[in-house]
Amino acid sequence: MTEQLRLMAVHAHPDDESSKGAATMAKYVSEGVDVLVVTCTGGERGSILNPKLQGDKYIEENIHEVRRKEMDEAREILGVRQEWLGFVDSGLPEGDPLPPLPEGCFALEDVDHAAGELVRKIRSFRPQVITTYDENGGYPHPDHIMTHKITMVAFEGAADTEKYPEAEYGPAYQPLKVYYNQGFNRPRTEALHQAMLDRGLDSPYGEWLKRWDDSGFKDRTLTTYVPCADFFEIRDKALIAHRTQIDPDGGWFRVPLELQKEVWPTEEYELAKSLVDTSLPEDDLFAGIRDNA
Repeated sequence: MTEQLRLMAVHAHPDDESSKGAATMAKYVSEGVDVLVVTCTGGERGSILNPKLQGDKYIEENIHEVRRKEMDEAREILGVRQEWLGFVDSGLPEGDPLPPLPEGCFALEDVDHAAGELVRKIRSFRPQVITTYDENGGYPHPDHIMTHKITMVAFEGAADTEKYPEAEYGPAYQPLKVYYNQGFNRPRTEALHQAMLDRGLDSPYGEWLKRWDDSGFKDRTLTTYVPCADFFEIRDKALIAHRTQIDPDGGWFRVPLELQKEVWPTEEYELAKSLVDTSLPEDDLFAGIRDNA
């Protein structure tokens, strides 16, 4: 190789990087790949999901600062770099009908403007590969959907000097591949669910699978399976660092690690765009790139 491999993971909130593709990132870091997480918002409107911390006045009044500190800890655990895009969390609307999104939030930003801020990061970091969410956001949070939109615009826009002039956004650069995180997929969930039942254990996935059937969502196309079981512990440690968002005694951690490693030792992705030749299925996000880097 004549050039270092670089991976950029674009996420909506602090904690998303640790629940989606974290073991993959830790694996690549161990191999010398330069990995940058770009976090679009500060997670200011995120609920406190850990029951042990609910009602804590300091956390409630300083949630932005608390979540930044959690992100710093997770970043250190994963060994990645991390930068903020600087937009404001939109929150997850609830109710029927849904309330309007708050003024000034990320999901209401002009897509081309917000993508331009990501273009700056891409042109500076120069990743060959970018990961983000699909058009449904992975789940329909407005910030996740907006993250998808700006990432896809920025993937093309990083090389477009008319739309994003070099004088303002930096020297043009074209990433080679963009992937959607698809770690929460039906084949994995069904395999782990059955493995738990076969061992006489209570599975946390029964309700998940029922909701999946009731939702009507179509299964995504999985193109890339990255072997990263050796980094599942690091993934879980990084996730637990986001204390306000994750209950360490909750469903996330009810499937024993050894069972996960045996039954489903990969993290999965959907190749959305590629400017290099590659053969599917892949076991490497840099397939088609490594030999020419």
